[in-house]
Order: sequence, then structure tokens, then C-alpha cells
Amino acid sequence: MTEKPPAPTGRAESREIIELRRLKDEQPDLAAAADLQIELLQLQRRVQVRVPLPSIRLDTDYLNSLLPSGPILQFEHLPIDWSDVRFLLRATASAMRNQDAIDDAEVRRVDVLCRDASRLPAVLRSWYESVRPGVSTIDPDLLGLESIFQQAMRPVLTRCADAILARTDLAGWPHHICPLCAGEPDLAVITPAAERLLICSRCAARWRFDQIACPFCLNDDRTKITSLASRDGRYRLSCCDSCRRYIKAFDARRSSRPVMPPVDGVATLPLDAAAIQRGYQ
Repeated sequence: MTEKPPAPTGRAESREIIELRRLKDEQPDLAAAADLQIELLQLQRRVQVRVPLPSIRLDTDYLNSLLPSGPILQFEHLPIDWSDVRFLLRATASAMRNQDAIDDAEVRRVDVLCRDASRLPAVLRSWYESVRPGVSTIDPDLLGLESIFQQAMRPVLTRCADAILARTDLAGWPHHICPLCAGEPDLAVITPAAERLLICSRCAARWRFDQIACPFCLNDDRTKITSLASRDGRYRLSCCDSCRRYIKAFDARRSSRPVMPPVDGVATLPLDAAAIQRGYQ
């Protein structure tokens, strides 16, 4: 049966979308990226309003007991509605193609997967588990489609993260991967208390991490960390000269609004370009 797109909710625009529209006006060079993010947020919001709670015990003692053994959110815990997943995969691929973020071949591959009721669950599981410690292979049908799956699954993962984080103490989590889904961070926030919180690229969970150490290779030698900043000081880059990777940070001490990963990911594209020009990944 063909899935039907969720009906629009008619609600007011989210603050993230309002900020993205403002960003387009202030920096026209970022308009295409902002438009894509707006479309993705609108798609995700249409589904997220009805995503149920994850199928994991949501009591504090139980959740805290799982932390020492690693990321606690397993694939089996995800409240997956396959009709919604197919809709989001196809709509996400279409939106990304419209902004030239992917090509027609990727759109066709997504459509083929969505038509295959036996392959899609296996590929989705492979995407989710591919970042977990000890996993060395991923399904070949997933290669090149990771960003599409990441955007399409965001409503499910952020719903799970919100439910679990409300009942879990992450203060003792010392690792550089997400304590919930094992995802890598793609943004950090520097709090008014000068702490650094990493933000998961998949479920948007946040956890404290060393202020200096590279969140990818764990290098903590200050002489091998290069810092860059935007002109207004709102954004910073921490570039590791050991692994040649970098992470962006939103400095909440220099802003009148909280961090908004969908917005700040677009606003920092010029810093991405600067880092890449210097040979960082």
C-alpha cells in the first residue's frame, strides 16, 4: 500500500524556521541551504507530532544503569512506522535533489528501497547500527544515502532522545559519541558557564565533553588544536591537527538566543569552507 503524506498541522512556524528566513535575508549566499533546511524541518515536523515513545523502560534508575555499558538506545527501541519512514525518505530525497544536494541516481535508489519491504528494514538497521562501537561494515545499499537516512529518521530519533534525556543523568558520560544513539557530534555549544556540550548529529542529544580535546580522535594537546572564529564571535571552529577533523561550536555567551542546530548548521557554512580550505575534514 502506498503511504500517504501526513496532513499539514496548520500550526505557526517554528522558531528555527523563523530564524532561517531571517538568515536568508541577512546572508543571501546561504539562501539555497536555508531553503533546504526549511523544507526538511517542515517535513519532519509533520511526522514528529505523532511519533510515539520509544519501547524502552523510561524510569531513571533503569536508564542510568544502562549508561556504563554504552549507548542505550537500541534499534529495537525505535518506534518505527514504516509508512512514515517511506514518506520521509522519498520526500527528503526529493527536497535534497531540488537543491542539488544529491543527484537523480540517489533519488532512484531511495525509491527502489522504499518499494522493497524486505530490504528497507535491513538497510535502516544497518544505517542506525553502523556508528556503534565494534561495527565495521554497513549494508552496500546504504552507501551514499547516509545523509538522506539521517534527515528522514530525525523525527523518530529526536522524539526518543527527548523522552530518555528527561529521565537520565548524563553527567558521568565521558565519551565522544552520543550516549543514546552512538552518533558523532557535528556541533557543540559553549554555555554561559563556559562548559562545552556536544550535540549529536542524529538525535540532537547533548552531553558535556572536555573543553579542549578533539571529539573525534581525543587529542588533547593544545598545540595541535587550531581555533577559528566568525567575525562576531558567535561561532568557533576547533580544528585538530592530529586527525585533521574539526567541530563547530555555538558560543551562547555571545548570543541572545539558544543554539539551534538546524539554523547554526547553515549559518556556519562559511566556516566549513574556511576549514576545508585549510585541509580539515
